[in-house]
Amino acid sequence: MKKFFIFLLGLVCAIFSAQASPNVESKEKNDESKWLLSIRRIGLDFSKTQVSNAAEYIDSPITVLTATSQNYINAVLDTLLEYTKGNFKWNNGLFMAYGKTTLKPYNAPKATNENADKILLSSDVSYACWQFAGLKLGPMVRGAYETQFTPGQNIPRQNIIRSGAGISLFDHDIIKSLYLTGVYEYDFTYAHRQNSKIGAELGWRTEYLVRQGVKVSFDGYYREYFDYSEYLSNDLERDLSAVMRLDTNLWGSFTLGPYVQYRLAKARGADSYGSNFILGISFNYITKFLLN
Repeated sequence: MKKFFIFLLGLVCAIFSAQASPNVESKEKNDESKWLLSIRRIGLDFSKTQVSNAAEYIDSPITVLTATSQNYINAVLDTLLEYTKGNFKWNNGLFMAYGKTTLKPYNAPKATNENADKILLSSDVSYACWQFAGLKLGPMVRGAYETQFTPGQNIPRQNIIRSGAGISLFDHDIIKSLYLTGVYEYDFTYAHRQNSKIGAELGWRTEYLVRQGVKVSFDGYYREYFDYSEYLSNDLERDLSAVMRLDTNLWGSFTLGPYVQYRLAKARGADSYGSNFILGISFNYITKFLLN
């Protein structure tokens, strides 16, 4: 696994070296700067979820792996502030999701359960060294802080600082972002068992305009972890998250459509994978603002 990181760092260095060469063909003549605020979605998700092997992840701070199979309503905010100048691009994102359901079983006391709880602040910088077929290719660096609104039952609030560097394809009409990076995580969810982790991440975001007013989007990531400074049984070895959504304009910037969300993960102390599958309807507000 260490060879992978040596290869990845060498590849990034090679890209930076090529970028410095006077023969790079992808240099843009237009160096005008631009700020763009994208409201990817402010919405409500009406969903039915099916969770498997939750018992093995009962101590995990990742809420989606320990949720109960049920119907629920989930609120989401997803925004991105983009800065571009020539071949340079800087993205700053804020994602928040929260869902809670109150259960009233006929044979049990009233119970409250969180289905989603996530706050993600992220920032990434990319530089286009080459351009081909409408795609930009170049090195990128990423940073993020992930936490939650509330702690779980007998589980502290998740707190993770994540950084990475690698290569990225971006700014295509369909492929908005496709990247491969090495990842370093500092996990201080448990104050007495702070943990440093090393891994790799493949991430993507695509959009396809089916016709005017109808758009399909697909985004997600896959992480593989190689090394840890501490042993915690609920630390993940593998983590896959993917969301596909169909947005159809109702009026103005308001959309309605179905979506599918899937989370699959394997903890170090678990024998089986934990999963969360959601199929639902999403009502959203989506728009963009050019700030200069």
